[in-house]
This record gives sequence, structure tokens and C-alpha cells, in this order.
Amino acid sequence: MSKRKNTSVVIVATAVALTASACGSGDSSSGGKKKAKIGFAISALNQPFMVDMKKGAEAEAKAQGAELSVQNGNNDASQQANQMQNFTSQQVKSIIINPVDSDAAAPAVKAANNADIPVIAADRSVNKAKIATTVASDNVSGGKQAAAKINELLGGKGNVLILQGQTGTSASRERGKGFSEGLKKYPGLKVVAKQPADFDREKGLNVTTNAMQSHPEIDAIFAENDEMALGAVKALGAKAGTDVKVVGFDGTGDAMKAVKKGTINATVAQQPAELGKMAVRNAMRVIDGTAVDKQIKVPVKVVTKKNVDRFS
Repeated sequence: MSKRKNTSVVIVATAVALTASACGSGDSSSGGKKKAKIGFAISALNQPFMVDMKKGAEAEAKAQGAELSVQNGNNDASQQANQMQNFTSQQVKSIIINPVDSDAAAPAVKAANNADIPVIAADRSVNKAKIATTVASDNVSGGKQAAAKINELLGGKGNVLILQGQTGTSASRERGKGFSEGLKKYPGLKVVAKQPADFDREKGLNVTTNAMQSHPEIDAIFAENDEMALGAVKALGAKAGTDVKVVGFDGTGDAMKAVKKGTINATVAQQPAELGKMAVRNAMRVIDGTAVDKQIKVPVKVVTKKNVDRFS
């Protein structure tokens, strides 16, 4: 009797061990993937572009069965650093960062790397830190396309105001670089003023108002995002899109309406939802140990009154 009881105990113990082993293997394969926790440190959520990027990321996380935690940095590099630190201490499987400042984000990214947490950069790069991949629009190409469009709008000759984005962001730097490189082809265009308006609509309005007072000869404005372009439109009043041509960058809903109306002549359209989607998709690839490209460029396209219906 005692011998049969001992045998039963062995069988039960073996079954429990096998069950535990099966559960463990499930967690490390498909089950682990479904439960993957990803942190998303986004620079701010006060712009339609960033909101669309967040929505794209959330949709892809849901499709992938991942758990996505989004933290709003409110355009504060210190606040974002703390959020990155929290993600690292929570030992998430991967972190996506849309940096407030491409330089200031480096120490927090390095700390995540030291904890063996891969980091994906979205829309903006991170300088002097190890990034698994950077998913971003082709900003340099977009800047060149904006220069070509302004040259076309002005018939090859005119004075240009540049509204720059937030200092320290790769998006502003790359768009500005592309625009400057593009202008080299058009000697008839002259930049008479260049000033940061921090990707902000209200600041775009104020900077444009002051610039037009100092330089009433301005014929066109290139704004490094649509929010600043919309601010410029408000400052220009009846001159917007007619006496003074306006070209923005992003392709937001409000900008598309302005393009239809004719107050913004063109915008270089990004795909923010696609950026968020690709960031999460590549975070999952990195978690799974799949090789990814160091740079993933999402195409941009100039939107005008002629083709705006295809984008809005």
C-alpha cells in the first residue's frame, strides 16, 4: 500500500513539474511576446502630430498584443528623463523615445542600455547614445522639397522668412538643413530672417508679426511645422497665401483645411500614425531578437490644393 502511495506521489510531482515547465516555455515564446511591456516617452501631446503618433503606436501595440505605457514629457527634458528612469526601473522590454531634446536624452538612454533595455527613437534622433533604430520621416528630403515649392510659388525670386522649430531637436535641424541645401539651387531666393518659434502656433504668430514689421519685404514663409505655419497665417491675415506664400511641414488636419482654403500654399506631409506604428513594430522585433535597420525613413510628400483631397 505504501509503495503504491509513493508511486502516486512521484507521478503527481512529475506532472506538476511538466506543467510548470510548459508554462515557463510559453512565457518565453509567444506568451512572452503577448505580455511584452513597452514604454513610450513622447515629447509632448499638445500638437495634433504627436497625438496621431501616439494613436498609431497604441493601435500597433494592440495588434501585437503588447502592453504600451505612454508618458507625456510636456516639452520638459528633465521630466522626460525621470519618465525614462521609471521605465528602466520597471524593467520594460523596450523603450520608445520621442525626445524633447536630442542631446539631453542621451544619459537616460544610456541608463536603459546599461539595464539591457533596447531603445527605439521615434520622429527625432538621440545624439551620442546607443539606439536600436531611429524611425523618422525623411526630414532632409522634406526640407529640400519645401525649398523647391517656395521657388515655384515665387517664380524663382523673393525674400524668405524661416520659422524654426524647437532648438536641439533633430527634426528642426534636419528640416532646416534640407531647406538650406535646397536653396542653393535657387539663387533668386534670399533668407532675410530666421527665428525659432518652438513648433508652437502662438509663438509662430508672434515671431511672424515681429518679423513682418522688421522685414515688410518678406514674400514667403517656410515653417518647420504646421503649427507655426498656422500661427503665421493668423499674423498675416488677408496676405496669407496670396501676397505672402506659406509652406508648412507635417500635414496635420488643420493645415490640410488651410491648404484647401488657400491660406497655406503647401505642407510637407508626414505620416505620424505610421511613425508610431513602425516604432512599436520595430520595438517588438528588437524584443524578439530580430535584426532591424539602424535608420527607418518614412516618406514625405508635398501637399497642395491640387492633391489635398487625397490626403485629407
